[in-house]
Amino acid sequence: MNAIALLIALALSLLVAPLTPAAPPGNLPRIGVLVLGHPPTAPDWKAHSPFEQELRTLGWLEGQNIILEYRWAEWQASRLPPLADELVRLPVDVIVVSGSPAIRAAQRATTTIPIVTFSVGEPVAEGFVASLARPGGNITGVGGLVGELSAKLLELLTEAVPGLARVAVFDPRNIRASASEIERTARSLGVQLHFLGVQGPDDFERAFTAATREGAGALLLPAALLFTRNLRELAALAMQHRLPAIFWQKSFAEAGGLLAYGPNQTEVYRRLVFYVDKILKGAKPADLPMERPMRFELVINLKTAQALGLTIPPALLFQADEVIR
Repeated sequence: MNAIALLIALALSLLVAPLTPAAPPGNLPRIGVLVLGHPPTAPDWKAHSPFEQELRTLGWLEGQNIILEYRWAEWQASRLPPLADELVRLPVDVIVVSGSPAIRAAQRATTTIPIVTFSVGEPVAEGFVASLARPGGNITGVGGLVGELSAKLLELLTEAVPGLARVAVFDPRNIRASASEIERTARSLGVQLHFLGVQGPDDFERAFTAATREGAGALLLPAALLFTRNLRELAALAMQHRLPAIFWQKSFAEAGGLLAYGPNQTEVYRRLVFYVDKILKGAKPADLPMERPMRFELVINLKTAQALGLTIPPALLFQADEVIR
């Protein structure tokens, strides 16, 4: 009877055991993700996260062969340094960051843990890497196109608004000092730029009023955190002041802005995960050249164009990756 009872107990344990997932081993590689923004509110956001989808594509499964450590600054840049320090203390094996404030916080927190970045800024000029081809430290990733991007945004504005003569450029950090490329493009297009300093949302209404008073026929928003945080308000104010506007993030056009043109986000996540994969397999950041984004997407909000009384030229519509109708 004791033998039979023992067999029954063993059989039941085999049936029950799979229902209780085992705790992941403590030696799994840890990926730290430092984010300036808010955590997603959707309960199933991880299932739809482009970053995690790309990780799964390369065989990295959370809880099975990696652990993901997210830290969210909730749009408070002052929280980034302590959150970066927290990831370093865990420790993590690699830190993934986006945007100059988060890159800078991670850089100050560690000179040894690999940092994989995405930024539309200039990583060499900002002191993050020695050069794109030979980063030379613990930082690599995707970035380095802010000058060319602003120039391209200006070109697209002139295509969307035929006869455009004057463009307002909201300037959150005195970019005019390093805006030679966009100014060269403006001269070649016969367009006059009007730079307007904005330091925070309280300056938006004043800047829009100044832009219309000065006769601007359109608005260019350079890549900046201030604008990313306030996309909806800026899109609404642009419509209110009847200014065709362009920004680099797709979500700006989705929020009601006329145009958006910037790096394809799916491709960016794919390349970030490429770097993470290489590093987890033993590669050194100093040996992995930084990449400039290669694929871009143009989004046109046709509803906004119609509300502004604009007819988007067919040639520009043909270039669009997405048209919001």
